[in-house]
Amino acid sequence: MPTYIQGRLARRLPELTDEVRRGTPRRITEYGEEILHRPSRPVTEFGAARWGALIDDMFTTMWIAEGCGLAANQVDVDAALFVYDLTDEYGDRHVGHAFNPRIETMTALFGTQPGTEGCLSLPGANAPLPRPTRATLHASDMNGTPFTVDATGYLARCLIHETQHLAGTIYVDHLSPTALAQALNHSTATRTDVLRHRQNRKEQLTELG
Repeated sequence: MPTYIQGRLARRLPELTDEVRRGTPRRITEYGEEILHRPSRPVTEFGAARWGALIDDMFTTMWIAEGCGLAANQVDVDAALFVYDLTDEYGDRHVGHAFNPRIETMTALFGTQPGTEGCLSLPGANAPLPRPTRATLHASDMNGTPFTVDATGYLARCLIHETQHLAGTIYVDHLSPTALAQALNHSTATRTDVLRHRQNRKEQLTELG
């Protein structure tokens, strides 16, 4: 299974990366909290000393919640940053973090893909949502070095989803009023079970050391 870090082919990583092992779990903000519904502050100062611990915490929090991406405003931090760790439909693993992300889509040329989407800030809910089939991410790493990721399929969906998070847009904002109500109702009904499962994952991570 090839692994790509920041879009570049890299050595294979263990399921529990060093970031997950180092990090401290944080509470995930939920739909309706103000920080999720406004644009995040652009990052102008970089460096591992400033951002390394937060990135570790975000990877840990994402692993516990079994997510594929997590934006900084989902851990109550007002900064244009997200992390991601997913295995796509081809079996390739993609891992990275992105500061000040910008997405280009080519819908007119490549069309859209069907699929179902969820969000860690709406625990338990999901809904069908077409997304562009292809996307290009332009961002910087924690040292301020620019990089680009060309993505298709599931990876493109994730990168679009997380970039929109930092603009204050959650996937359910694209839904019809009826579909939105259904997603919110489903989250209300399943939230307790989802949070209990996350607590079990947190305890499992502690046992794994």
